Amino acid sequence: MNSIKISPSILSADFSKLGNEIKDLEKAGADLIHIDVMDGHFVPNITIGPEVISKLRKYTSLPFDVHLMISPVHNFIKNFAEAGADIITIHPEATDNLVSSIKEIKSYNKKAGVSLNPETSIENVKPVLNLIDLVLIMSVHPGFGGQKFIESTLEKVRILKKEISEKKLPVKIEIDGGINFQNANKAIKAGVDILVSGTTIFKENSGDLKKNIKLLRTS
Repeated sequence: MNSIKISPSILSADFSKLGNEIKDLEKAGADLIHIDVMDGHFVPNITIGPEVISKLRKYTSLPFDVHLMISPVHNFIKNFAEAGADIITIHPEATDNLVSSIKEIKSYNKKAGVSLNPETSIENVKPVLNLIDLVLIMSVHPGFGGQKFIESTLEKVRILKKEISEKKLPVKIEIDGGINFQNANKAIKAGVDILVSGTTIFKENSGDLKKNIKLLRTS
C-alpha cells in the first residue's frame, strides 16, 4: 500500500493563502500537488491560470500535477509547461489532435496525461497508452469539488490496469472525484496508483492534513 501516491487537490484549499497551503501539504506527506485549471467553457467553472502556477512554484519542490480542463487546449500547453507544471493532463475532447498535443507536452520534457470523464470511453486513450505517462479517471463530472463518487468508473480502472500490465507500460492510473476514506481502498484495489482528493484532505478531522493523507494512503 505504501506505493500509493496522494495528490491533494488545491481546489479545496484556501485561495487567499495558497502558497502556505501547498507548503503545509508537503510537510503533511503529499506526493504531488494537483492543480485543476478550468476555463468556464470546457467545464462550468473558472479557476487559475499559468501566472498563478508560476507564482506558486517557489513554495514547494513537489511535482505539480496540472489537470487542464480547457478547450481548445493545444495552444495553452506551452504556457503551463513554462509556468512550472511537471505533469500536464488533457482531455481528448479538448484537442483536434490528441497525439499532436501529447507530443507538444513531451517537447517541454513534461509528463503527459490523458483524462477521461465519466461518460468518455477508454477507447479514447488506448491508442496513445504507449505515448503517455498517466491516465486520469474522473470519478465525478468535472467542474466542481465536493461531488459524490461514481463507483462505476472503477471498471475503467480495472480494464486499463489489465491493458497496461499486459503491454508492460510505465503508465500510472490516477483517479479524481469524491475520493474519501470509505472508497479509497476500492480505488486502490481496482488498480489506481495515485489518489486525488480535495475535500477529504482539507475538511476531515478538523483539517488535519497529515492524518488525512495517511488515512487515504493506508485505506
